[in-house]
Parts: sequence; C-alpha cells; structure tokens
Amino acid sequence: MFVIKPKILRLDCMRKLLFILLVIPFLSMGQSENNAKTIHVFVALCDNVNQGIVPVPKKLGNGQDVNSNLYWGAMYGVKAYFKRSKDWVLLSTTLNPKENILERLLFKHKMSNTYLLADAYNGKYIRQTTIDFLEANAGNNGIKIEYNSNELCFGGDANLLSYVGHDGLMEFEVEGRFTPSNTSKRDAIILACISKNYFKSYLEKTQSNPLVWTTGLMAPEAYTLKSAIDGWILNETDLQIRERAAQAYHKYQKCGIRGARNLLVTGY
Repeated sequence: MFVIKPKILRLDCMRKLLFILLVIPFLSMGQSENNAKTIHVFVALCDNVNQGIVPVPKKLGNGQDVNSNLYWGAMYGVKAYFKRSKDWVLLSTTLNPKENILERLLFKHKMSNTYLLADAYNGKYIRQTTIDFLEANAGNNGIKIEYNSNELCFGGDANLLSYVGHDGLMEFEVEGRFTPSNTSKRDAIILACISKNYFKSYLEKTQSNPLVWTTGLMAPEAYTLKSAIDGWILNETDLQIRERAAQAYHKYQKCGIRGARNLLVTGY
C-alpha cells in the first residue's frame, strides 16, 4: 500500500496555501480592473430661478449651491444620501471639473467592483445637463477617470446612465448627437417628472434600455436611485429593479405601493 507521509502532506498544503495568499490576490486585482461596472449620474441642481418648477425653500432651490441643494447636498440628495450609505464609499471630490459642472464625486461600491460617478450641474444649465445625458446614452462623450492606476470609463462608456432633477423637456426641446456611436448596451434611469413621456423619443434614438422612468409627477430623490442600482449590481431583471425602486419610493413618500408601481415603470 502506498502511504503519504504526514510531513510531506503538510508541506504540500503549506505550498498551496502560500500560493493562494500571495498570488491569487494579484490575479483578482487584474481581473477587477477589466471587469469594473460603471454608473454615471447626471444631476441638474434644483433651481427656483432658472427652472420651471414650483419654488422650494430658497436654501434648497439655489441651483448654484452644492452644499444644500435639494437634489445634491440635502438629506435625500445624491451626494448626501450616497455618502451616508453603508454600501458605498466616497473616493474623491472634484470641484468644477468642467464647464457647467460644479462638483464631481467618485464612489466605489463596497461589495462589488462597481464605480459611480455623480456630476452636479449648475441648475442654470439644465438644458446642457439633458443634452450631455442623452449624448452619453448614445455612447458619446466618453470620460476616463484614473483611480489607483485603474482607468474607469464613464460618460458614453458607462454601463448605466442616470438623470436626476427637473424634467426640462417639459419646457424645451434639445438637439445633439443622439445616434448610437456603437452597439454597446446601456441602461438608463430617469428620475424626473413624467420622464417616460418626454424622454421617450430621445431614448429611442439613443437605443438605450429604459430601466426605470416615470409616468407622473415625482420627487427625484436618491433613495429611489440607490434602490434601483442595488438590483442592477445584482444583475436582477428589469422588473425586479423597477420593483425595488417602487418599494423605496413608497417607503419614503407613503404613496401606496400600487401608486409607486404605476409611477415608476420599466421599458418602452
């Protein structure tokens, strides 16, 4: 009978363990660089003066103030809500990264290789915010962000694009490069009033997938966005993601789950 000596067996196990501890992490790092999922959120800051909205308190409706704006620095704004989240960590903050953008944040999901770039646009330039969002949906205006020697792809190269804010298309039309520049699949979340009606013709041109958008008036706050993203990271179906969004909206707005489901819909 062939017998393996315990000493030899222990040595072999130790070698395998050493390989796992020293080599596998580096292999994983290489894989994560190539497989990162990216999300780009375009936020048009709430602006009492420059947008056709029902005025909100002055502090919340200053479209040039990132610190207390309703859709950014306030409690349920994108910046404040994601900074408080136990699922995300803020990696960097950049002021005035480009014209019309007052602040840019880069977040990393703690449990997956997912990065989120959020841009706070000066509320005065909501038209440009809308154009930039739609052009990105067509695969245009790619943005490269360097982090820890990794190149992360946003703008038209992001996997998921989101618009948050007032639906300016209720007051104006836009023109831009809305014809797809490639065949890559992009998902879209549009949290704005009656966004399905006003964004539909544009999104059909870009050929993006409307993951979540709205059929009526709504409060475009970050809990809805985060809940939808939670499902997207888990590769859930469009209906499951929409259900997460509806559940979150009902939880905070107390509107009834049926009402939330009628408001937040998926697909064309």
